[in-house]
Amino acid sequence: MKIMRLVFGLILALCSAVALAQAIDLNTASAEQLEKALQGIGPKKAADIVKYREANGPFKSVDDLTKVPGIKGKTLEKIKPLVMVGGAPAMPTTPATPSVPTAPAMPSVPATPAMPTAPAVPSVPTAPAMPSVPATPATPSVPTAPSATSTSKP
Repeated sequence: MKIMRLVFGLILALCSAVALAQAIDLNTASAEQLEKALQGIGPKKAADIVKYREANGPFKSVDDLTKVPGIKGKTLEKIKPLVMVGGAPAMPTTPATPSVPTAPAMPSVPATPAMPTAPAVPSVPTAPAMPSVPATPATPSVPTAPSATSTSKP
């Protein structure tokens, strides 16, 4: 039971320490605030930061600190997580929450094709015409034999 209380107390202490740690804004902090909040920044460098800001306008990014005399790469990397410019922290203190992917859109249902319309009244096929009976062929006329009455004279 004592161990549980000890673990619970440690968890609460860690959570409160994280909640109290805030990044300091380079464009609004005084020299004293910079000196207290930033490890490795003494009164001279803090005053130089404020002097640079007053002479050149607000910082556009945390990386602009390298333009201040006396602040180089190692110092910048050490204080970068502790500072921000204009309300935006230099480095996020918590990992960004991944965005939830949206569900793919359902394909639209294709329109059902229109049913072909049937003719209102089915057409009745006409009966084929009956072939006509061929006429009986005329019998060829048979030449008649010359009659005896008609004689030909040579």
